[in-house]
Amino acid sequence: MSDYSKPLPIIEKWNAPYWQAAKRHEFVAQRCRACGYLHLPPGPACTNCLSDDQEWTPLSGKGTIYSFGVYYQQWHPGFKDDMPYNVALIELTEGPQIISQVVGCANEALACGLAVEVTFEDVTPEVTLPKFR
Repeated sequence: MSDYSKPLPIIEKWNAPYWQAAKRHEFVAQRCRACGYLHLPPGPACTNCLSDDQEWTPLSGKGTIYSFGVYYQQWHPGFKDDMPYNVALIELTEGPQIISQVVGCANEALACGLAVEVTFEDVTPEVTLPKFR
């Protein structure tokens, strides 16, 4: 875990509860108390109605691949041993979409509409990344 060389998220006040939940292997999103809209990534206001009255709600962690790409070009030295690797847009069952990676599946087997579920990778003592399998 201490040798992790890939980029890490910047944890700040608006997204800290998201990353704290991920550290506990829980998957959450913000729900607007004013209009009920569920959204990721987290932020200071609802992306639907701009209300700042937000709450954190658990998600099922289930969804489908909406789109994906496979990287064959190394853009960051931390990904050297992962080439080629995928980046996927996951449409969660509850509606929001999240950009992540699909693990435990050959890149050649990825397809739009493929069912996936969240899994967690503890990459440093402070950061756990939600990924999908």
